Amino acid sequence: MEIKIQKLLYSIGLTANYTGYRQMMIALEIASQEPESLCSVTKWLYPETARRCGTNWKAVERNIRTALRCAWKNSQGTLERMAGCSFDTMPKPAQFLAILAHGLSNGY
Repeated sequence: MEIKIQKLLYSIGLTANYTGYRQMMIALEIASQEPESLCSVTKWLYPETARRCGTNWKAVERNIRTALRCAWKNSQGTLERMAGCSFDTMPKPAQFLAILAHGLSNGY
């Protein structure tokens, strides 16, 4: 699973030198194993990711927002293909995670 997540993150321009890379990997691992976590992002997914990374949920949220901005700037088309639709505005962080989790399950 870890290799699939790494390939997915690299495909949208997020590399290992990015500060929140490990947090993104863990959040996506949780989301792919427990899809219901995407319904409670701020109450469950961010705190659980933070616990596993030894930080707080606000840092996780901030880093995911930063990753979203980077991915949107560099790979908007890829994200829209993963989602199966186009966006007028940048998706919210929870939508971003859902798109990536969907991309994982569909072999992106």
